[in-house]
Amino acid sequence: MHGAGNDYIYVNTLLYHVPEPEKAAIAWSDRHKGIGSDGLVLIGKSPVPEADFSMRIFNADGSEAMMCGNASRCIGKYLYERGLTTQKQIRLLTLSGIKTLELHVEDGDVKSVTVDMLSPVFENEEQFVSSRDMGLGVFVSMGNPHYVIFTDDVDQVGETGPKLECHIAFPQRCNIEFARMEADGTIRTRVWERGSGITQACGTGACATAVAVCLTGKAGRRAQIVMDGGTLDIEWRESDNHVYMTGPAEFVFDGEIEL
Repeated sequence: MHGAGNDYIYVNTLLYHVPEPEKAAIAWSDRHKGIGSDGLVLIGKSPVPEADFSMRIFNADGSEAMMCGNASRCIGKYLYERGLTTQKQIRLLTLSGIKTLELHVEDGDVKSVTVDMLSPVFENEEQFVSSRDMGLGVFVSMGNPHYVIFTDDVDQVGETGPKLECHIAFPQRCNIEFARMEADGTIRTRVWERGSGITQACGTGACATAVAVCLTGKAGRRAQIVMDGGTLDIEWRESDNHVYMTGPAEFVFDGEIEL
């Protein structure tokens, strides 16, 4: 499945057990020798009553991520359209907390999903230690760390992204966004995801970018973030300080693979 081009392999662990997901993510994500993806997502039963289902996500390098907005939307579509739930509001347990998914359904099909991404965090010593040689940027944690740089040259993502991902300022490594304000009010953004490299879209990255745009006074609390694979609608609501992300989710294909 993919959300705005950010594609992952999804396994329903209620039916299938993946004993070594770190190794599986590396092998299956290989676009030449495997299935090909940005990583592996495991859909499971929630171990706590406060959530309906759980999500674990492993990047293409085998590292485990805390959260993925695009993947959570895809999970919502999968759960509803494959008959695992009839609810249009789903509580999903992730490593960065319980996220609420609101499904927008037409004729039985999930056309888009809005995810409550909770509140942004701007100071987290476990994720960011300020450094003078960082250059100008805005740190925003959406559960996972992001560093948003405003620049006319968003295509530097492939050169600058990997250098900053592993910068000493980020003890857990970091996702790096390069954002440019457009004349039509949208924000063109390219992203380097820790553990995966350049991806078509990043849901938490889009949220972090929209928050950074608002913080710096470049736009208001609602923004259209245009990424390589599509556009995500982000709203940072003043009423509850939560960030809400709305975007598409699509099936690509089903298949079988031997462990």
